[in-house]
Amino acid sequence: MKRVLSILLLAVLMFGTFAIAPTVISTTTYAQTTTRVRYHRRHRSFWKKHRDKLTVAGSALGGAAIGGIAGGKKGAAIGSLVGAGGGALYTYKIRKRHRHYRRY
Repeated sequence: MKRVLSILLLAVLMFGTFAIAPTVISTTTYAQTTTRVRYHRRHRSFWKKHRDKLTVAGSALGGAAIGGIAGGKKGAAIGSLVGAGGGALYTYKIRKRHRHYRRY
């Protein structure tokens, strides 16, 4: 039973990450947008607004799942702390936060 649940959980986690993959919004260049219309601010999506919090929460959930499979309730607690710590480290220290756009 544990094996079936662990395989199901891993499959859900793997397919869930593919569903969140970013998509291309538009392919217009900077010069085309400035000649036609003025700058129009687009509404940010839920993912863009809460990206940091969702990344940390997702890594904590993944750590809790792996820890729960490996060590029960205590393993889930330790795994969630380790997962949240790793997600926070990635989100706030390692990931590049600024994009540099070139103007030609």
